[in-house]
Amino acid sequence: MNDKTFQLIKDLTEIQGTSGNERNVRNYMREKMEPLVDYIETDGLGGIFGVRESKEAGAPRIMVAAHMDEVGFMVSQITSNGLLKVVPLGGWNPYVVSAQRFTLQTREQDIPVISSSVPPHLLRGGADKADVKVEDILFDAGFDSEEEALEFGVRPGDAIVPQVETIWTANKKKIISKAWDNRYGNTVVIEALEALKDETLPNTFIAGGNVQEEVGLRGTKGAVHQLQPDLFFAVDCSPANDLQSKKGTFGHLGEGFLLRLQDPGMITLRGMREFLLDTAETHHIPYQYFVSKGGTDAGAAHQMNNGIPSAVIGVCARYIHTHQTMFHIDDYEAAKEMVIQVAKTLDKSTYETIMKRN
Repeated sequence: MNDKTFQLIKDLTEIQGTSGNERNVRNYMREKMEPLVDYIETDGLGGIFGVRESKEAGAPRIMVAAHMDEVGFMVSQITSNGLLKVVPLGGWNPYVVSAQRFTLQTREQDIPVISSSVPPHLLRGGADKADVKVEDILFDAGFDSEEEALEFGVRPGDAIVPQVETIWTANKKKIISKAWDNRYGNTVVIEALEALKDETLPNTFIAGGNVQEEVGLRGTKGAVHQLQPDLFFAVDCSPANDLQSKKGTFGHLGEGFLLRLQDPGMITLRGMREFLLDTAETHHIPYQYFVSKGGTDAGAAHQMNNGIPSAVIGVCARYIHTHQTMFHIDDYEAAKEMVIQVAKTLDKSTYETIMKRN
């Protein structure tokens, strides 16, 4: 991985933007995509896509979609002594929330905030052994009262987002960051568009980022309705399950991109599965099969309009939906090459073959 790619990953993973507050990511995506596409389109919820129109008659419309939001929290109440109650935005393991640094994004400014925890000294004697719930964890920005918090511009509805620095591991094979779910997708969209800028594509290529995926695959529906793709590819990150064994588990770091077979919201149709397999094997791109307990924007997209064949070009990472995620650069490079080859090869004839096999 070159320094330019690492800097792009660092930029995107350190940007803070949770569901409903993706504007910082969107602004960055716009800046990077505008020189690489014919035009930019945004939808009513805030998704952003770059479009490269094909010059070929009857060319299929291919949509490659990341999502811009990361998991975070929203302020629900301010207590009398200035602490903040929250609701989660996306799925959180409550045992990883406490004693972490976050940023409170108000209308006027960004404010440092930490999540509360109970010191072990106060737990001696078996006190408070109840299960932790996210809604019970308070966030502390150092205010002494509700009135002081209000004076600093804090309001219910403000976003709270993890604050983390992106770094290499010692062996330079992996990266540690927040939000690889799904700044992976945003990074791969930008780098794929850069790689394809001088290519004549056999399709109209639509690539960008949706909003509010982490709270129910919401943003993709409006984007798909507006942009009318014939085929949809989600580029998203999924949990690795390789800490104790690779036998009988899915998601292993360093073994290639994830070719998703099924999840609770979608079965990858035969035509799409065979197209991805043929493409990966033809271009010697490492891949691994993946069956997931969670969904992606493909699960919403494939039910839109009159039904849109959809698939996922994914990567796995350890410890997703926390402050510290670890991922392998080889998996990213495989996924990037896969997106590039899909864009180069998916012509009208290939599209028709996919549809026949479905």
